[in-house]
Amino acid sequence: MKLRKQLRSLIVASTLAIGASAGQAAEFINVLTGGTSGVYYPLGVSLTQIYGKVLPDAKMSVQATKASAENLNLLQAGKGEIAFTLGDTLSEAWKGNPEVGFKAPLNKLRTVAAIYPNYIHFLASADSGIKSLADLKGKRVSVGAPKSGTELNSRDILKAVGMGYQDFAKVEYLGYSESVELMKNRQLDATLLSSGLGVAAVRDLATALKIVVIPIPAEVVAKIGDAAYQSGTIPANTYNGQTTDVNTVLVPNYLVTHAGVSEDMVYKMTKSMAENLDTMATAHAAAKAIKKERMANGSPVPLHPGAEKYYREAGLLK
Repeated sequence: MKLRKQLRSLIVASTLAIGASAGQAAEFINVLTGGTSGVYYPLGVSLTQIYGKVLPDAKMSVQATKASAENLNLLQAGKGEIAFTLGDTLSEAWKGNPEVGFKAPLNKLRTVAAIYPNYIHFLASADSGIKSLADLKGKRVSVGAPKSGTELNSRDILKAVGMGYQDFAKVEYLGYSESVELMKNRQLDATLLSSGLGVAAVRDLATALKIVVIPIPAEVVAKIGDAAYQSGTIPANTYNGQTTDVNTVLVPNYLVTHAGVSEDMVYKMTKSMAENLDTMATAHAAAKAIKKERMANGSPVPLHPGAEKYYREAGLLK
């Protein structure tokens, strides 16, 4: 009898210890971003600071990646809790487009927020003689990291003007930093960067050499035939030597998570971000375009229940 009581006490004590241990288990928030010279990375750092105030026991990390496509595949595999992505890439991931790097639909993805628009920066060195998209033929061009959101943009824009990679003398699949370095060293004639206004990589390039921001007319945007692509303008003097407005393409960015992240965590992350947009704008000027009233807008992927709960409470979702 005494032995039974001892065993029962031991079982109860063990159960309580396991329960306490589980309750104290650390939560992890890995923010998937992009290259360190882009916009995603500094905004990701800013998010960890914002989240840390409402989730003080969570372990925060920021991971530099090849951006959109890689981020979404990592989320699907549960190797991150929140990620930045371009809207067109998000749409292709949800559908499962193998040509863009998604062998099957990424059905675990969930939207947290619509954020700022990306501006397509199609840049050429002034001494290359490139002034229009047609002038890219026979030139050396970097189209973005393989199967990244930027590279998807390159394909779509070139297709809309009846061109392809075969029209270039040389094609490089490189991220922002590497492309800029090759431009500086006169090893490339042009590159495409998809980012928020004022991105460091373009500022750096425009300081190092005279550049041309290649215009992308509204009729080209219309020929792309995807609602994720919208006409926009890079205002004059955004970059050194760019003295006039330049027509280009806008693509919305999103913050996304996956279905396995708890409703409570996503609720807190969404609410804290919405209430601290000024902190994000301090990290990078592109975040000034994030508007609380538009955060619940227009994603091709369903909202996470935690984000939806916040938007309904805040009167941002009808």
